[in-house]
This record gives sequence, structure tokens and C-alpha cells, in this order.
Amino acid sequence: MRWIRYNDDAQSRYGILGDDDRITAVNGNPFEGYEKTSTILRLDDVQLEVPVIPPTFYAVGLNYVKHISTEGKAIPTKPDVGYRANNALIAHDRDVIMPADATRVHYEGELVVVIGKKARNLRLDDVDACILGYTIGNDVSERNWQATDRTFWRAKNTDTFKPMGPWISTQVDVANMETVVTVNGRETTRFGTSDMLFGIKEFIVDMSRYLTLYPGDMIWMGTDGESPNLQHGDTVEVTLTGLGTLTNRFVKTGEL
Repeated sequence: MRWIRYNDDAQSRYGILGDDDRITAVNGNPFEGYEKTSTILRLDDVQLEVPVIPPTFYAVGLNYVKHISTEGKAIPTKPDVGYRANNALIAHDRDVIMPADATRVHYEGELVVVIGKKARNLRLDDVDACILGYTIGNDVSERNWQATDRTFWRAKNTDTFKPMGPWISTQVDVANMETVVTVNGRETTRFGTSDMLFGIKEFIVDMSRYLTLYPGDMIWMGTDGESPNLQHGDTVEVTLTGLGTLTNRFVKTGEL
């Protein structure tokens, strides 16, 4: 099943996207319950929104060896989780705005895990039941700011720096998934999404020892490889096997 969130008459709604690119509108949402309606819409006729606004936005850092080496960091010995800000979220096909003083902007194509049920003190066997599904994220980063801002408040959380979408898929084969990133149609990064240092279940079990996870919470699972410096007008596409493609244009603004 693919859950899609879209704008209908200035109101956000959920729907179920079929293989024919038709959306069945629902009353409710995938977290609290829903009923299908008789309204059928074409995907091309709606404006997509980010598939969920999370209660808490978690992000995994340094979870792929090649990316760790490009950052000059030591390989972690245990899962490490940080936070991102909802203000940075934008949907598929929206522009990422690079402020005038941003000079080293990079993409980070990532698998995103969306929590479907309240969870605490999970065991490995419990994890699958608490996951609603998966979507795609692009953890945009300004590397010069990242080197100087102690909390990454600008480098990771500037408005529009977290494209996500286009939908949530409830059934994907994470073990055999591949991430491919292109810039202006040219492939620049390819890696096995399962090549994580620490897997999804390990992170969620470890997190749930200390944190209560709530429906709609999401965890961005890190990236591999290295990004070029993105320029005004570049279009970045992040494709994950079985999930689809997240597309965003990068635009330089003259304003600080």
C-alpha cells in the first residue's frame, strides 16, 4: 500500500495511491484509522505534501562507512541518533532554497522509516509491528556551516533543507534496496541501502529503551557516498528500489 498526503481545497488529506496512479481519498489517516471514500483522483491533478508531519523527527548520523570516511570521522561503535526540525521539510517537486551565503550545499539520499504505533522497550522481534512504512529523504547539508555550528542548527535545519516523499510505502524489501542519486540526470551516487553499520531494528530497539516512539515519528537512516557542490538550477533525484523517486530543484536566493 502507498499512502499519499495531498492538498485538496486548501486542506491536507490522505489517500491511497494505486498502481494506475489513481488516488482513493480517505477520511482519517493511517495512524489513527481511516475509511475509504468514493472519491478518486489522478496523481497528476493533486499537489503533493510531505507524507507526514512527525511529532518527533529523528536522524541517524554516520551509518555508512564510505560517507564516514569523506567526513573524516571515526567509525561509530554503537548507534547514534540526532534530531532535525520540521520547518525544514518540503515535499516532492518543491524547490530547495539555498541562502546567499550557502557555498557548499550537498545532498544526502536516505531511507526514512515511519513509525505506525506507540512503542517502548521493544525487542528485535517487535520492531516490524511498530513500523507503518518507508519513504525517501534528502538530508541537505551546508558543509561549511556544519563545520562551525555546534548543533547543526543552520547546516541541517534551514528552511527547505529536508525534502521528503513522495509517499509512504508499507511493503518494501529493505534488505535488497538500492539508493541511486542523480544530479541533472547524471548518476552521482549508488549504494546498497542495506549496507548500514547498524540496521533499522538495532536503532529502534536501542532508541525505545530510552524514548517512547509515537505514530508518525520518523527516523532518517543515514547516507553513503559523497555529493558534489550543488549549484543554482541543479535538479537532484533520489531513487530507492520499491519506493519511487524524490525530485527537487535547488535554487540560490539573493537574500540572507
